[in-house]
Amino acid sequence: MKATNLNLAYGTKVVYDNCNFNLENDDKTGIVGVNGAGKTTLFRIILGKQEFDAGEIVLPSLRVGYLPQEITIPKEHENITVWEYVAAGRPVDDLQIKLNAEYEKLAKYPESKVILERINKLQDLIDSYDIENFDYELLKILEKTNLADLMDQKMAELSGGQKSKVAFARVLFENAGLLLLDEPTNHLDVETKQFVANFLRNYHGTVLLISHDIEFLNQITNKILFVNKSTHKMKVYRGNYDDFRRQYAEEKAAEDARITEQEREIKRLSEFVARARAAKRSNTALIGMGHQREKVLAKKLAELGTREQEYAHVTMQITPTKQSGKTPLEVQNLTFGYNEGNDLYDRLSFSLTRGERFLIVGENGVGKSTLLKLIVGQLSPHEGSIILSQNTTIAYYAQELEILDEKRTILENVSSYDFTDTELRGMLSNFLFYDDDIYKKVEVLSPGEKARVALCKILLQRANLIILDEPTNHFDPETQKIIGQNLKDYSGTIIMVSHNPAFVEQIGITRMLVVPSRSDRDEKTKRPALAVIKNYSRELLEYYYYLNSELI
Repeated sequence: MKATNLNLAYGTKVVYDNCNFNLENDDKTGIVGVNGAGKTTLFRIILGKQEFDAGEIVLPSLRVGYLPQEITIPKEHENITVWEYVAAGRPVDDLQIKLNAEYEKLAKYPESKVILERINKLQDLIDSYDIENFDYELLKILEKTNLADLMDQKMAELSGGQKSKVAFARVLFENAGLLLLDEPTNHLDVETKQFVANFLRNYHGTVLLISHDIEFLNQITNKILFVNKSTHKMKVYRGNYDDFRRQYAEEKAAEDARITEQEREIKRLSEFVARARAAKRSNTALIGMGHQREKVLAKKLAELGTREQEYAHVTMQITPTKQSGKTPLEVQNLTFGYNEGNDLYDRLSFSLTRGERFLIVGENGVGKSTLLKLIVGQLSPHEGSIILSQNTTIAYYAQELEILDEKRTILENVSSYDFTDTELRGMLSNFLFYDDDIYKKVEVLSPGEKARVALCKILLQRANLIILDEPTNHFDPETQKIIGQNLKDYSGTIIMVSHNPAFVEQIGITRMLVVPSRSDRDEKTKRPALAVIKNYSRELLEYYYYLNSELI
């Protein structure tokens, strides 16, 4: 894949300015840059969904598999099974129908080279899907992504995390020569993420990967394509993300030193020229040297480099309006399940103390988000009760950002009787929404922008119990650190679902609720044997599925 002098602008907003890069077949390339630099736009260009203004991009003649950042399952696919949805990634039946139709045409026009060419292309495509191992390959991917137990389940019945895994499984099953993956680790549990990392590292094809997950990038990539929002250029760095950061920091330091030296020289020349201009007419020697230095000064000014712009980051401070009781939340004998005889929770009991950081972990689909929805009252338990202390106030950040009304503007989504429009504008500016941005409808925003609106909405509620479902999805590493630091300093109580070990560590978890996979549940009762871990560690988070009674 090669880009030459690629240019793109939206009106006066430049995205790419004479960008050049060259990637080899089988490269595993991470595409990085600040939000709004043009990473997803590059994917749109490769997919033929976005035209560019000038330049050339040469793409390999490979079948392309694409995983977008926002997963949406078409309505016409909601009532098909997981097996059928993933299998459709290799549309062998449809291709066979087309091939048979071409053979019928060939019978009528046996001398047609055009028909023969179409037949050969269709046959090559069918062969590339490895029909002999079709079922085996499909089952292997479903098993490795922990979806085998769901293969007969309808797509409409899946959780958000499960839908993301199914969409990813379908892309992997497509067996494409070029994979475009936009934030693929969003919603993935630890075990599935590790399988995907191993799968992509050994993938016989080219992978382009947009991700804010540094550990994931380091595991997979052999090159990094940096899209520089400040200069509107692109550059390829060899190595993984850490290698890129080191090389980029060295280049930036050297460039800053060069510009500093240029500025020193320009200042020295400017002072000399000023003295020469102020000299008496009789001092012809000084005036003459001043004219010479003035020419040198003009040249130096033209050559002066520009320091890269430092972009604003989210600023936030979460302060509850009042303190909760010593026990802000108590769950007593909670039982709930979507299907009769298959409870997600059976007589679950726990209580939180004020200021606690409570982490809920488990594979996708075991009921983590469901528990949060039960706590906030979006679902009702079959048995048991959820008790909030009198002073407990809740703010809820939902995994799929459903707390936002996409048909309303940014300002309308965060509006509150407790704040004036001026105060809301100020708060939104802390989340990088300025001037007329606040009148944009949420439906036109990028996933990262939507996440910022949702986070702002949480902050404005000033609650003393914050419930977070995968809060780092869609945020760059710098923003994740800012959010993590604020949550660490937050005086209230936190309940959180997250598969991001670094973020979890930063906040300082005090206890962890382990929700078992379906295969780990009690064989006699088919009920979940939940475990609350008192002493959290990163090792427990990463290997929670190996837990035994000695750790509890």
